[in-house]
Order: sequence, then C-alpha cells, then structure tokens
Amino acid sequence: MEIQGKIKMIGTTQSFGSSGFRKREIVITTDEQYPQHIMVEFVQDKTDLLNSYQVGQPVKISINLRGREWVNPQGETKYFNSIQGWRIEAAQAEASGGMPPMPPADAFEPAGNLNEDEHDDLPF
Repeated sequence: MEIQGKIKMIGTTQSFGSSGFRKREIVITTDEQYPQHIMVEFVQDKTDLLNSYQVGQPVKISINLRGREWVNPQGETKYFNSIQGWRIEAAQAEASGGMPPMPPADAFEPAGNLNEDEHDDLPF
C-alpha cells in the first residue's frame, strides 16, 4: 500500500531496551477534501531513510499495516494497529488526465492576419 501527502512532522530516532530496537515516526498530511494526519513509523535500519526529507516536502510512502493482540493483567484482550513504512520517495507532480503539461503561451507562434483574398484549403 502507499500513501501520499506532505510531511507535517519528522520525529527523532528513539531506542528501546537493551536489544537496540529503533523507531522513528513521521506524520503525513494527505491532500484530499478532508485532509488526514497519518502517523507512519519506520523501524530499525529504515529509520535512516527519513534523514534526507524535510517538513513540507511532498512524499509517497510505501506502508504495511500491522496488528497486535495483547491480554492485559485483568484478562481483557486488546488490539492495536500500526502503520509501518518501508520506503519513502519524493512525490512527483502528476499532470491531470495523464496528459503532458501545456507549454506556456509565449512558446507558440502568433497566428498571422489573413486577408479575405487569402483562403486556406480546409473544407469547413
């Protein structure tokens, strides 16, 4: 799966436990009618992927959804979800409808003035 948006926040790398588990969070704001602020976590060696990105930059992140089950001391089962990123790249501006972008107006040669005596060969 992929999500696209602008970077709202990039967290610092956090280390947990004696095993050296590392995690870094990033928040992406989607560009849609009702923008969403989605937190994605990068773990272990993937935390370094965020080093070359800045707040405000449009990106595309490849993600996996993760789910965990946990039974608390009272015996209640709880479920937790996380969004884990594994690739990030700068988003490219896409032209609408798959068409190439229109060149600026000054790139075209102006049409010459046609006299009534000059006719073209078009049948209409």
